[in-house]
Amino acid sequence: MDIQTWTWILVGITFALYIGIAIWSRAGSTKEFYVAGGGVSPLANGLATAADWMSAASFISMAGLISFNGYDGSVYLMGWTGGYVLLALLLAPYLRKFGKFTVPDFIGDRYYSNVARFVAVVCALLVSFTYVAGQMRGVGLVFSRFLEVNINTGVMIGMIIVLFYAVLGGMKGITYTQVAQYCVLIFAFMVPAIFISIQMTNNPIPQLGFGGADEQGVYLMDKLDKLHRDLGFSEYTSGSKSMLDVFLITAALMVGTAGLPHVIVRFFTVKKVSDARKSAGWALLFIAILYTTAPAVAVFSRTNLIETVSNTPYNEAPDWFKNWEATGLIKFDDKNGDGKIQYLADKNKNELTVDRDIMVLANPEIANLPNWVIALVAAGGLAAALSTAAGLLLVISSSVSHDLIKKMIKPNISEKGELLAARISAVVAVCVAGYFGIHPPDFVAATVALAFGLAAASFFPAIILGIFSKRMNKEGAIAGMIVGILLMLFYMTKFKFDWFGGGTKEDWWFGISPEGFGTVAMIVNFTVAICVSKFTPKPPKEVQEIVENIRIPSGAGTAQNH
Repeated sequence: MDIQTWTWILVGITFALYIGIAIWSRAGSTKEFYVAGGGVSPLANGLATAADWMSAASFISMAGLISFNGYDGSVYLMGWTGGYVLLALLLAPYLRKFGKFTVPDFIGDRYYSNVARFVAVVCALLVSFTYVAGQMRGVGLVFSRFLEVNINTGVMIGMIIVLFYAVLGGMKGITYTQVAQYCVLIFAFMVPAIFISIQMTNNPIPQLGFGGADEQGVYLMDKLDKLHRDLGFSEYTSGSKSMLDVFLITAALMVGTAGLPHVIVRFFTVKKVSDARKSAGWALLFIAILYTTAPAVAVFSRTNLIETVSNTPYNEAPDWFKNWEATGLIKFDDKNGDGKIQYLADKNKNELTVDRDIMVLANPEIANLPNWVIALVAAGGLAAALSTAAGLLLVISSSVSHDLIKKMIKPNISEKGELLAARISAVVAVCVAGYFGIHPPDFVAATVALAFGLAAASFFPAIILGIFSKRMNKEGAIAGMIVGILLMLFYMTKFKFDWFGGGTKEDWWFGISPEGFGTVAMIVNFTVAICVSKFTPKPPKEVQEIVENIRIPSGAGTAQNH
């Protein structure tokens, strides 16, 4: 069977599975819609958290980034892994003990202010919409190549699928769908990696294979460094980013992770605080399987790309090249008229443009793996993108229905009315997400990295100070969040969208990239929050007692529905 037939079969089976689970586990109450009824087992929640966490950026784009950037791309690996550890150990148990459904709910109650709640809702929406744009872009990429539809049509199909099980099942449906999606995406990521590791180094373990040698006894990393030097690129194992920028990007991704609303809410779906800790441990194990394999996939795909395409006559280009060229994600421009594909570091002489987001998806084709493996990767990419998109859409809908409507606009709304509002806001959110998926600000991982920067700049200081500082008051938290998010938005839009007079890489402040600026905005947030709180009244005594109590391990609270 050809690739397209296999893709239709595997994608069809997985989609039927997701929709079947959504129907089986549809939410009948707001508690089931927001936190899956609070009765998910630690193992199932660990699987669901891993799927929620490993988005299209992790599955599709991270290995592509490392593949093109080499050493510099490792900041994403370090930042996202370290961030999850930070979240699991430092924040999740305390937030679970506080017992609120959402991050804006925590901030609204901890800072005894609807203004703080409103600012948190706006920040949650900004973070989630920026993040979900990357997921929708990933869905469009997969559909455009493997089902041979326009990338925009692919985004539309993804919107319909996500809408169905997110709106029907809520967190209950999403949780059990994500368990299935983790199984699909990890199988889809590992199978081709194992195949190619055996092909290139005769070692079935990719994590060891990319550090091994080929049949001629040449170490794979040395071989890739030589290929890079020959084409004028900097060595794969050397970095070009400044140490300051590497540190700031890694830190922004770490603290941004700890402020991501769609990951934090997963810890409210278990019965008690100890289960939150256990599910965090399981999730870390499941995440590590993919994250330790991604650098190997990056090396395999980069080596194969250069060896199969560079200096090859265009009319003899392999089938995979022509297949991806049809999507517009690979472009060849014969500048010197010799009919050969010149892939060079020199932009004036380079004739090949490759979208880095295609590397994981194209990798099995480049390596001539069986058609069913190629189709399996497509199904895995969709599972990764859809699992995270669903979690984000739930954050958006609960921010509007629970934090905005229930807590601020119409406190006496019925449970049925709140559930309807959540579903309507999810529909609107999907439409907006689809628009951003069709018009993304950048490639998948960069778009997602900006979302982490926004989370770092807004939520992280408010959450940390809310848990560990009895002196932090509403005035300090509100001022810090507003200044942090506005500063990050200004820098991001100036250097990514050319607003406010535009700006180039040379104009970056102190050489700090937009992806790393979230750390700077976070530090400013902390500074403003602490300074303002020093000159304004202390929080009420009952709020200080709450802060004291959430750090006591015993007497774990349950998620409340008020």
